[in-house]
Amino acid sequence: MTAATAAESWTSTSKASWRALIASWLGWMFDGYETYGLVLVMAPAVHQLLSPDRFPSAPLYIGGLLAGTMVGWAVGGVVAGVIADYVGRRRTLMLSILCYAVFAGLAAISWDYWSLLLFRFLTGLGLGAEWGPGAAIVAESWPPASRGRAGGVLHAAHGVGLLLASGVWLLLNPLGPSSWRFMFVIGILPAFLLLYVRRWVDEPTLWVSANCGRREAQKRLEIGGASPHDQELVQFTLTSILSAPDLRRRVGLLLLMSITTVAGWWSASTWIPQYAAQLQVNGRHQLPLSSSLVGLMFSVGSIAGFLALGFLADILGRKTTTWLFYLGALLFSLCLFLLVRDRHTLLVMSAANGFFSSGQFAWMTIYLPELFPTRVRGTAMSLVFDSSRSVSALGPLLAGRLVSSFGGIGTAAAVMSLIYVVGLTVTPFAGPETKGKPLPA
Repeated sequence: MTAATAAESWTSTSKASWRALIASWLGWMFDGYETYGLVLVMAPAVHQLLSPDRFPSAPLYIGGLLAGTMVGWAVGGVVAGVIADYVGRRRTLMLSILCYAVFAGLAAISWDYWSLLLFRFLTGLGLGAEWGPGAAIVAESWPPASRGRAGGVLHAAHGVGLLLASGVWLLLNPLGPSSWRFMFVIGILPAFLLLYVRRWVDEPTLWVSANCGRREAQKRLEIGGASPHDQELVQFTLTSILSAPDLRRRVGLLLLMSITTVAGWWSASTWIPQYAAQLQVNGRHQLPLSSSLVGLMFSVGSIAGFLALGFLADILGRKTTTWLFYLGALLFSLCLFLLVRDRHTLLVMSAANGFFSSGQFAWMTIYLPELFPTRVRGTAMSLVFDSSRSVSALGPLLAGRLVSSFGGIGTAAAVMSLIYVVGLTVTPFAGPETKGKPLPA
């Protein structure tokens, strides 16, 4: 693919495709805000809601908040993926945005740790439900030549959300011990996005066609004239995926890759702001380093990583690019947590870590839709992307315990970052290369 061909494909994309990307981009941006907002405020929130005698166990309670959000994400994501295959990408996208906007706002009035944990679990339901239909509607609306870059742009919205959360927290943090509540109040804003989605976003033609085919097969089944293909079309999407040997194997390998990405981020990278606050450096010319500033650098690196992965996926291929991002995440995580002691170097390494550990999430937005038929695409994508959170939820709990055991974040986070070895091992065998190919019908 030449640069001229790529540019022509990008600029000739229909208005409906751009509107789908804009709606999904905004929804995913607020997902990023909610996700990293919790990362930034979890320490002050937990210390305000816990009694002083429980402060020594604060890392474990923090891990519980992360795990609760991830479990909610997993449940909401898998359920929404199935719903998106039956009622449409657009409607499911709207329901997910409403869910996380409502419960994010309610988290602001948490009266103890357990109420905050409950609200974060319910917020996680909506956060998980948003990605599947949003990623599917973009993949099904964009041409093969530019689908990778569209997916990278979509996932970059998550990085913008991280950046937004970091910037907002930089402003709100000085307001006092309850400033974390204002972060969640802002989470109500995505509810206004529903007006745009309802007015301007259409269902992808691919899904409409697949849904019509399923309905016609159901009618033939009811009158007794169904073929084996008709029976396959009306089979429950989750059953259809797990009963097909090739799809079942593919899901298993992709799930290992997803667990690598999710566990690495939640169990290692999420500790970077706290690690920066913990790090003590002597030196007259050192500047004060806040966790908010580190979060900003991490977010900038994340945005660059999302965009770079999408661009490289259209050039080098999906699998090669993903493998390189796993390698970068492993190397820079180990360097950051084991070798860096200088505050200025920490800023640079935080950006590099964001580039690889966050940026690699874009492989799921780009690669997963290209591996499954339209009638089961939402279910399969969410099964891989979201169910990995139920397994990876153990990571933050383990990391929190390791932090308590080692008496510091550095060694614990470095140990957890070894999960990237799994991704490096599995990626070459996960599925076919899909660069430049049309989506399966």
